[in-house]
Amino acid sequence: MSHPPRRRRFSAAAGLTALAVTISGVALGSQSSAATLHKEPTGRDCVQSMGDGAVADARQRAFVAASQTFGVPTSVLLGVSYLKSRWDDHGAPSTSGGYGPMHLTDVDVPEAGLAKGDGSVRPSDGPDSLHTAAMAATLTKLDVLVLKSDDASNICGGAALLSKYQRELGNATGAGSSTASWYDAVRAYSGAVTNADADVFASRVFATIKGGAIRTTSDGQKVQLASQPTLTVPSAQQATVLAQADASSHIDCPTTLTCEWIPAPYEQYGATPSAYGNHDVANREKDLDIDYIVIHDTEASYDTTLKLVQDPTYVSWNYSIRSSDGHVAQHLEAKDVGFHAGNWYVNTHSIGIEHEGFAADGATWYTEAMYESSATLVRYLANKYSVKLDRAHILGHDQVPGIVPANVGGMHWDPGPYWDWEHYMSLIGAPLRPDRSEGSKVVTVKPGFEDNQQLVTGCSASGACPSQGTNFVYLHTEPNASSPLVKDIGLHPDGSNSTTQVSDHGARLAAGQKVVVARRSGGWLGVWYLGDIGWFYSPKSHPVVLPSGGKTLSAKPGAESVPVYGRAYPEQSAYVGTAIPYQSVTPLQYTIKAGQQYVLADGNIDTNFYYAKTFDSSLPGDHTVVTGLDKYYEFWFGHRMFFVRAADVVVDD
Repeated sequence: MSHPPRRRRFSAAAGLTALAVTISGVALGSQSSAATLHKEPTGRDCVQSMGDGAVADARQRAFVAASQTFGVPTSVLLGVSYLKSRWDDHGAPSTSGGYGPMHLTDVDVPEAGLAKGDGSVRPSDGPDSLHTAAMAATLTKLDVLVLKSDDASNICGGAALLSKYQRELGNATGAGSSTASWYDAVRAYSGAVTNADADVFASRVFATIKGGAIRTTSDGQKVQLASQPTLTVPSAQQATVLAQADASSHIDCPTTLTCEWIPAPYEQYGATPSAYGNHDVANREKDLDIDYIVIHDTEASYDTTLKLVQDPTYVSWNYSIRSSDGHVAQHLEAKDVGFHAGNWYVNTHSIGIEHEGFAADGATWYTEAMYESSATLVRYLANKYSVKLDRAHILGHDQVPGIVPANVGGMHWDPGPYWDWEHYMSLIGAPLRPDRSEGSKVVTVKPGFEDNQQLVTGCSASGACPSQGTNFVYLHTEPNASSPLVKDIGLHPDGSNSTTQVSDHGARLAAGQKVVVARRSGGWLGVWYLGDIGWFYSPKSHPVVLPSGGKTLSAKPGAESVPVYGRAYPEQSAYVGTAIPYQSVTPLQYTIKAGQQYVLADGNIDTNFYYAKTFDSSLPGDHTVVTGLDKYYEFWFGHRMFFVRAADVVVDD
């Protein structure tokens, strides 16, 4: 698809409270010392030195020009920008008030104790690290608005700041400096709240430089960072941060991440035993397996998110990850059950990770720092708790099914169409690859991301959505793009077709999903989807699927259709002899019809129910696991994952 022209944008910054941190004698974001270059270059010099060339290479040339003007290695500029923005030129400020590819900040923060008589709070300047756009304006003699709205100027401003930090550290710039000598300047540029966070950021930048990177940005710019295989990447110090004296007994994180313990409360807040929150104590791993990790976004700022998870009347999840720097807060131990997925069966078998951001905004919030922290955490958790690293077990919240028909339409749709599943699965060590060389009826969806800019609507009052990469392909009722999108009767019970609305995933196959090809027509593939055929375009010249292995399931012989479920609860006889009421397993509004095939995702599903209804876990029968003999399968059916009774289907290789 064609890309939109580069945009020059203006936007007010959002507030964020942060602290300046001293690193190797440099205060993050501190004002420049008297040290200057012999001939101080300006931003005008930098921008003018870009020269002319292809529009699609303009950002690459901007990095080279800024490098030459301010004496910063191009690799360092590219590495820092990749971690801050993945080289994107965001039209609105990021969560921490950062603008442009170099994430220059312009933030005013409310300060405690400065309340006016009218009850409002007046803003304060906050630490210098929140005003790097103003600092860059002083260094480059460019207007702050220009630095915030023009990507080339923004890159020049970031280079000027890095050069400033390097000189204040007493290190050389220009040809006399090695890439490795810029490590502490990169730490200073991070704007991190703690030394540990800054160290993690710098180590990731240098790992990116060592391995190299290449991508086409959301506005069509081709940018490349050549690898430096011999570069030594400094190791981040052990980064786990303890929020209180006994936190070490709770924190469950790899030591390469900055994780703090901010506990979700287990409290009774009402007169009845069932009035408590905001999670359930349990003994998972001993009596309940952890099978899934659910990826959420917060739909709130990081500060608001932390307040919510500490509210006993609200819900809970295991971890929150900050957008600006990938900082991690843990709220629950893995043994306990959070209220996060909207499906009790999934809750009892999953770990929930919230990512600061808004699904309709996408890349503005889903930073590389966040992706990398999240992937590091998921790799660690999956290894520790034996969670399979595939898209049937590393789930988006939008893949979690409703438990009964009435719940299906109200299930959440985060992290949404702008979460880069292909990049994320590569980061966690499970890239989407073909697992067989020849063609097959089972395929895995891999549409690309940056170049896959599907039409999405409803992100704003005007109906517009940002032009950026998406993680899905649309399914049509016929093998042509003008035909309607397929139906999802759970989301559209009136029988209407799915739409392009950002929250409507009824006709979307996301990256990593597996489907069975039933028909072909030209470059179109017809696949089984929600009980019918859905068509998407995948020509041989530009396929959006990978040939895959995998078992398939279909309705047992003689059955016209078999029911589909949102949970795998035990049969009624499993409750005999207990004080626990039978939990019915209600079929959803979907069915597998005779002759259809779907891909088996997991043939070893735990059939159980965790009964936890009161605050006091010592009450007879409470906080008890009921285990059944009835067997279920997890399978790929629509956009979400679903369950089916093994007795209702047959499985073929």
